[in-house]
Amino acid sequence: MTARVPVAALAVVAAGVSVALHLGKLSPAIPALQSTLGLSLVEAGFMLSLVQLAGMTLGLAVGLAADAIGLRRSMLIGLLIATFASLLGGLAGQFASPGVVAWLLLLRAFEGVGFLLAVMPAPGLIRAMTPPGTEKAALGLWGAYMPLGVALALLCGPGLIAWAGWPAWWWVLSVLSAGAALWVVKVVPADARRGTGTIAANWRGRLKSTLTAPGPWFVALAFAMYSSQWMAVIGFLPSIYADAGVPAGWSAVLTATAAAMNIVGNIVGGRWSQRGIAPGQLLRIGFGVMALGSIMAFAQWGQGADAMGLPPALRYLAVCVFSLFGGAVPATLFMLAVRLAPGPSTVSTTVGMMQQASALGQFIAPPLVAWIAHRVGGWQWTWVVTAACSMAGIVLASRLPAVARRATA
Repeated sequence: MTARVPVAALAVVAAGVSVALHLGKLSPAIPALQSTLGLSLVEAGFMLSLVQLAGMTLGLAVGLAADAIGLRRSMLIGLLIATFASLLGGLAGQFASPGVVAWLLLLRAFEGVGFLLAVMPAPGLIRAMTPPGTEKAALGLWGAYMPLGVALALLCGPGLIAWAGWPAWWWVLSVLSAGAALWVVKVVPADARRGTGTIAANWRGRLKSTLTAPGPWFVALAFAMYSSQWMAVIGFLPSIYADAGVPAGWSAVLTATAAAMNIVGNIVGGRWSQRGIAPGQLLRIGFGVMALGSIMAFAQWGQGADAMGLPPALRYLAVCVFSLFGGAVPATLFMLAVRLAPGPSTVSTTVGMMQQASALGQFIAPPLVAWIAHRVGGWQWTWVVTAACSMAGIVLASRLPAVARRATA
């Protein structure tokens, strides 16, 4: 399938993966940061959440900016911000001064902005560069950028940090982002020239048309229902395995494998869409299997010491199925974002709404899951949160025909 996707679209996907690596790079580095810089758990948690904070507060604004300054320019600016922020973060690690943690927090916020600028324009760029008949497959491939980046960070980060230290991990990812930027410069066509007066005059209209159209709200809410539960499950897998006594090395491999299953789901979802399966049906399948997978993975019966669940191997298989079929959801939603945006000039703004809603969901769901686990003394009620998100997603999917009719009216 990927052979039919233009090289320029592959460069866009590679750019997304390179910035997703920056999002995932912190988790494997936290023990090293704690030992070398004295990073507290509170500071580590805040450093992890800063990227989501940027998405929660700036998603729509950055989407507007991407549509205004040009899609290719926005992606390049985002890649360069991530490149230099990671480069400076590695340099800061060479100084054992009290202000290093503050600098890393600030640079982490810049990485969040760079991530947004790089990923917002991607669906619009892919649509513009792919011939009819292949855009669904290409957008399905794009939907895999986040799980691929997270999985690579979980797999590669621990070994490189143990061998060369966490600053080297920051520098390697800086080089990768710079390389992705060079590839985009080489193969992605330049943006059309537009006057600054036109840009300034149109941003209010683009914002109004996006916020008053039903399509952007639909894809944003559906994406929030998906990403919040996926991040809650995958994000806490290392903790779940640690509680179960699984060695750290195996925990990293198992978590990365579960995350990588989502990549397959994205690609297959794009192929199913290209073959004519209705988007609403794909969303119902994805959310339905996510609900079933999370129930099988976490539900227990019985009380106290007599509580029982499925055998560990089947529970892990259920997590993989949860992630695999869940991948059909973002593949479908990125395709719908292009289709349901009020116009070609608002695709990045619509994706900005998706990112903002996704970040809000990811900011709320993992702490809620952790709070429930703390209250009940285990992870056995995690399925209540994930199943509720899936049911909301299925309800939204049932409304898609009406939303599509209003979008094309």
